Amino acid sequence: MKKLLRRVSRRVWSIGIYAGNSPVDLAPPAFVSNPVLTCESITDVPAILVADPFMVRVDGVWHMFMEVMASRPGSTKGEIGLATSQDGFRWSYQRIVLAEAFHLSYPYVFEWNSDYYMIPESSDAGGVRLYRADPFPVRWVFVKNLLTGPVFLDSSVFQRDGTWWMLTETSPNKYKQDTLRLFGAPDPLGPWSEHPRSPVVRGDRRIARPGGRVVCTPDRVIRFSQDCRRLYGERVYAMEITRLTARDYQEAPVGNGPVLAGGASGWNRDGMHHADPVRLEEGHWIACVDGWYEQLRSPVELLRSALRRWR
Repeated sequence: MKKLLRRVSRRVWSIGIYAGNSPVDLAPPAFVSNPVLTCESITDVPAILVADPFMVRVDGVWHMFMEVMASRPGSTKGEIGLATSQDGFRWSYQRIVLAEAFHLSYPYVFEWNSDYYMIPESSDAGGVRLYRADPFPVRWVFVKNLLTGPVFLDSSVFQRDGTWWMLTETSPNKYKQDTLRLFGAPDPLGPWSEHPRSPVVRGDRRIARPGGRVVCTPDRVIRFSQDCRRLYGERVYAMEITRLTARDYQEAPVGNGPVLAGGASGWNRDGMHHADPVRLEEGHWIACVDGWYEQLRSPVELLRSALRRWR
C-alpha cells in the first residue's frame, strides 16, 4: 500500500515561521501567512522541495538557509538556498548559495570567532563537511572534512562548557535511522573524537535522527529529533540533555508528546520534521520550521512516471 501511495501521490514540502515563549512551546502566529516559502518561491532553479531551514540574524537582517531540491536536466539533488527578511516573519528568496556534485541538505549554520560556518548534510560525499562564508552570506568555501565515513546524517553542533559537541545519525541502514552518535572537539575544526557513551541512542527511530538546531540557554540544552517510526518526518520531539561531561551523557524527553506535528489541514497537515528556534531580545522565541502534505499526482505526472519505469 505504501509503494502504491508513493506512485500516485507526492509530498509537498514548505517552510513556515512559528513563535512562542520557549523553544519547545511554538505555534504559528496569527499575523503570519504560512507557509512563508514554497517551491514556487525559488526563482533560479526548478525546485521540487524546500525544507530543513536554519536562520541567523546578522547586522539586523535575518538570513535563512534551506535545502532546495533542484531538478536540473539529468540530475535531481539538494542544494542550499538563501532567503532574507527584515522582521523574521516575511521572507524573500534570494538565490542558491552552495551547490556541489553531490546532494546537500540540512544547512546547519553557526557563528564562531566572528566568522560564519555551515555544516550541511553531505553523506553522499562520505563525510561531515565544514564550510566558511567568504563573504557571508552568498559564498561558502569548503574548509575540511570533520569526520569521514559512509553515514553521518544531519550533523548538529553546539558549544557547552568550553567544548564543542556534535550529534549525528549513523545507522548503516538508511531506512532505520535509529542510531545517534556523539563526538567532541576543542573547537569546530577538531580533531573530533567519539564520546565514551556513544552511541547515545540505539534502536529508537523516534529520537535518533536530529531535527534542527541544538538550543543552549544558561540552564538548559535541548535537542530536537525527527520521528521516523511510521513515516519519515512525521513529527518532532524535544530531548533535554541533562548531563554532558567528558565521560557521561544523559537526556530526558521534554513533555509527554511531540513539540511539532501535522495539523488538521493546510501546508503541514501530514507532518513536520524540523525546527530552528532563535531567542529574540525581549525573551520570546521565533523558529523556522518545515512541513508537508501528501498531494495526488496529476495524470500527466503519473504517465511520465510510468514511462520512466517502463524504459
